[in-house]
Amino acid sequence: MEKMYLFYILFILASLHVHRVRSAIGTSQINCATGSNIEVGNIQEGYEGDVEIITNIGPDDHLELEYYLFPIGVTFLELVYSDGDSTATVRTRKPLDADVLQKSGGILYYSLSCPNPSIKNIRKVEVQDVNDNPPIFQSKSYSATVSETTAVGSDVLRVTAKDADVSTENNRITYSIQPPAPDEFEVRDDGNIRLKKRLNYNNNQQYIFIVEAKDKGGLSDTTTVTITVEDFDNLNPYFDHSLYEASIVENQVGQFSDVTPEAIKAQDGDTGINEPVVYSIKAVFPNEYQSNFEIDQNSGVLSVTTALDREEIDQINVNIQATQQDDASKTANAVVSVTIEDVNNKPPKFDQDEYTVSILENSPQNQLVLQTRVTDPDLGGFSKGHFIMDSDTFIINSQGVISLRSDATLDRETVDNYNIEVIAVDQPVDGLSSTAQVIITVLDVNDNNPQFLPLPEPIEIQEGVYTPSSPGEVCKILTTDADIGDNGHVTITTNSHTELFRFREDGTLLAIEELDRETQDVYDVIIVAMDHAIPQRNSIATVRVNITDVNDNAPVFSSDTYSKSILVKDAKVGEVLLTLSATDKDAGSNALISYRFSEDSSMVALDAETGNITLTSDLSGVTEDTLLNLTAIATDHGTPPESDEAEVLIHFKITSFTETVAFESSSYKFTIKENEPEASIVGKVKALTGSPLVTVRYNMKSHEDVFSVDGEGTIKALRPLDKEEEEWYILTVEAIDSRTPPTMAETTAWDPDVGESSELQYSLQESTTLLDVEPNTGQIYVLDASSFENNLSTFHVKATDKHGLSTTTTVQIEMNQSVHHDSVTVISLNKPVYIVEKMIPEMEESMEKVLGWTVKILSVRAEDGNEMRTILRESTDKTYVSFIAMDSSGAVIKATEVKKKLNTEHKALTSELEKVFGPGLEINVEDSSGNPEDPIQAFIIALIAVIVVLAVISVTSVSTNIYLKNGLPYTWIVSYIEKRSKKEMEY
Repeated sequence: MEKMYLFYILFILASLHVHRVRSAIGTSQINCATGSNIEVGNIQEGYEGDVEIITNIGPDDHLELEYYLFPIGVTFLELVYSDGDSTATVRTRKPLDADVLQKSGGILYYSLSCPNPSIKNIRKVEVQDVNDNPPIFQSKSYSATVSETTAVGSDVLRVTAKDADVSTENNRITYSIQPPAPDEFEVRDDGNIRLKKRLNYNNNQQYIFIVEAKDKGGLSDTTTVTITVEDFDNLNPYFDHSLYEASIVENQVGQFSDVTPEAIKAQDGDTGINEPVVYSIKAVFPNEYQSNFEIDQNSGVLSVTTALDREEIDQINVNIQATQQDDASKTANAVVSVTIEDVNNKPPKFDQDEYTVSILENSPQNQLVLQTRVTDPDLGGFSKGHFIMDSDTFIINSQGVISLRSDATLDRETVDNYNIEVIAVDQPVDGLSSTAQVIITVLDVNDNNPQFLPLPEPIEIQEGVYTPSSPGEVCKILTTDADIGDNGHVTITTNSHTELFRFREDGTLLAIEELDRETQDVYDVIIVAMDHAIPQRNSIATVRVNITDVNDNAPVFSSDTYSKSILVKDAKVGEVLLTLSATDKDAGSNALISYRFSEDSSMVALDAETGNITLTSDLSGVTEDTLLNLTAIATDHGTPPESDEAEVLIHFKITSFTETVAFESSSYKFTIKENEPEASIVGKVKALTGSPLVTVRYNMKSHEDVFSVDGEGTIKALRPLDKEEEEWYILTVEAIDSRTPPTMAETTAWDPDVGESSELQYSLQESTTLLDVEPNTGQIYVLDASSFENNLSTFHVKATDKHGLSTTTTVQIEMNQSVHHDSVTVISLNKPVYIVEKMIPEMEESMEKVLGWTVKILSVRAEDGNEMRTILRESTDKTYVSFIAMDSSGAVIKATEVKKKLNTEHKALTSELEKVFGPGLEINVEDSSGNPEDPIQAFIIALIAVIVVLAVISVTSVSTNIYLKNGLPYTWIVSYIEKRSKKEMEY
């Protein structure tokens, strides 16, 4: 029995030992009875993935992940488990970091609890430190001031760096001074900068060097150390030169004006202290001339006090001394060698009385101009002579060389000729002199751009038909050029609208083609004034040419027929029955319109200004239904006047009436495949009259050459349609009933010409790792934007239909700086997407007028998020327009600023855009795109996809490029699209 008991005890101990056995990352069992304590294993920091797989989970265990000892541990983990599971997985939710677990000694603790919270299944994971943190200096620069008397071996400064790694091996730092390292300093292991050699202020006042801190793994940081040397008073004064030479003419006294190599000067050897010095004469050789000299004790200027005779002596040495003012023991000595010169009695002479020379006005500073030559018969000749020349532009040196001053420049347009007097003086003092004239002519260089004189105001010309042989004179543009000759001969040319305007030789701007104010009333013509030099210089200006109106447009009534029915018993004198309206494309008085009837009427009157038709009779004489048929005339105020006519039908009825005609729908949408045969049915419209006795007939009001409508309202195509020729049509159908007078209604039918693009398959022709194309949608993804070798890359995409026919297109991708979503503004209009898309250029121009910025529309999409240029367009009542605005420098303006201006200028913007879309326009500034996707992302993806869709809409086409209406190939700019997956795109 005792043996069995002992065996049982040993079994329990063995079991407990098993629970504490260190195991590798893998599977372990949960123990909800007694708990467990397991060391999972060693894991390097940065690890991501499964940490432990738990088994032996009972159905009622309700396993939970909790922290143990250190809460930070569970922030790295998550438990993948649901109640009832027999297994669970503990895995990382972020990379493991030993540096964060520093307080727990790099051990990640966690616990798995069972229904009894007191039972813990403790787990430990040792996260091994990886050298992933470089040393960091506490400061990017250190500085200290050190006396030059500091003893060698002294510590002068300490730099300190810290390493965030937790292990001693990874955070041990070594310091070093990077080359070029000064010989005077070294850095110790503790960061102390130690003095190796004695400092000398006079040799070096400051040391700047770089100290590097590096860990075992080679990660490093640097800091800049600046050590300033402080001077110490330990040096004697010194003269700049040990020997000075001076000369004086015999029989003269005074200061030596020409001491060489420079003026006498001494200074303290300790330049950082620079104590003043006192000058004195120590001795004169020969000694008997001691009294002939004196020296200023403060300035060191040496003078002759008693005149000397050159015939008696021609050379004397004066020994001078400089004594430090605060310490008489610190002195310096020098010798002044004095030469006594002969009296000068012969003036110098130039080899020419007048020098003439030319120089280009763009000559560089210090440019040599000419060499003058002077001779002197006196002793020594002109060797001690000098030149005098009074000029701010030119300078002459002691050798007689005249050159352009270093601070002067020539400008022929300011001064084209210099007449300068040069004086040669043979001695520094009381010298004899002679003069010569120097005439310098400045030659022209083409260094001035032509300039436009003030432009005339206003610049205008009447609209009309002009030709190169019969041009119209706009105005005369005057120019000037400060240069001369061909350099100043100026010709003016046009650089824009060259097909409409050109210049005559005399600067007259001519119109050479037809100008129609109603098409365009102003032209900003870029003009270039260019000289005839080689190379040429130019100036550019812009002239605004206003096109004035000519009465070449007649008024146009808004309707050919105006009709009104009125009950006689309800008629009131003065009541407005109808309002006529006519417009005139001309401007000014040419667009002012007056209304009248061709014949006067006793029953109604027409207001000449408003177009209102008012009742003037009480209709007491009308006893039966009467139709009043009048002709209204709208006449403008031009010379000669132009006019239009409209029929006015007023039906006076005795009894009440109900008469109207209306379509079942205000608009219809039909689709037809391209290349369908002639007379193919497009769709059917229907108008209702409200009475079975009234019939309806239909008229096609637009695109009559392509479509027809019969008496039943059936619309047919008159010929096969080609999507590449025209993508869609907007048709207007008129319904007229059989009443007298007839009533009419109009509806719009929209017919996009569609193909079978939904059945196309797309593929890239090239084998590349940079792009991928979605086979079904044609969307192109950039897989690796960083590997594009050139800014512009070209690829080819093939589209194949279900019949095996195919075509290819060229896709050009230009890598450019991305536009951040904060720069994109979104507005919405109450217009269908197909209308807005068609008016993009006009819309951009109108928005630029109001906002004062350049506007680029990025995308136009329907309310449901479909991008513009989709194959099947939906006629929605709301369209989103995404755009960016740029200032004159091309910088993109933030959306917040754009939105603020949109709200401020909302009324003006609405008025301007109503000129594009018509009255009743509603504009809203959106806070977002209205689409959960990023608008920029959606725009770029859709654009790339559309390239392929448009290219293959006709499988019989052999074109390999997509063309805009102006014939230019599409080039799409992709800023950065990285394909994470087929469903996830990041911009």
